[in-house]
Amino acid sequence: MEQPERTPKAPRRLLWVVGVVAVLVVAAAVTTGAVVLNRATDPPAPAALPRDTVPVPLGERELCGLRLLVAVGADADMAVAAEALRDDPKARRVFTETKARAYERFKQLFADRPELLRSVTPDLLPAAVHLVPVAGIDVEAWANELRQRFPKAEKVDVLDPARIAAQLTTTPPPCPPSGER
Repeated sequence: MEQPERTPKAPRRLLWVVGVVAVLVVAAAVTTGAVVLNRATDPPAPAALPRDTVPVPLGERELCGLRLLVAVGADADMAVAAEALRDDPKARRVFTETKARAYERFKQLFADRPELLRSVTPDLLPAAVHLVPVAGIDVEAWANELRQRFPKAEKVDVLDPARIAAQLTTTPPPCPPSGER
């Protein structure tokens, strides 16, 4: 009695192993391609802007980016707050504004409203520290922290130009990444 010829099992196993390896190679190539394409289409992360927290007068600068305002009663209080905020790691820039400079800016903003100008004097306006945050800071949480840190401040506000611009009838010019013009 003759036995039927057996096909060796080794070639079947070899084919199975080669098939599994081929599937894994194709899966790796597809995954790599997807990652590369995803990185190519993602917008580049904004470059971190340098920190310069030496308090400087706001002067004629126009701050147009997201910022915090710490309003205090007197110029001396503003100077103390500015120095204290100089070392805050959340601050990218620290600007100061005296009561006199706040009044000058107020007069420029409301030049067409003489009745309002007559009712306001420099002593009614606060001195202020304007803080430009480093990228990625939760400014609302920072504002709450500053309210606790400076309980005598008249107010600590987040000034969000996007929220303000949404209420305007005209569109303001774009703000550069530095947050000031």
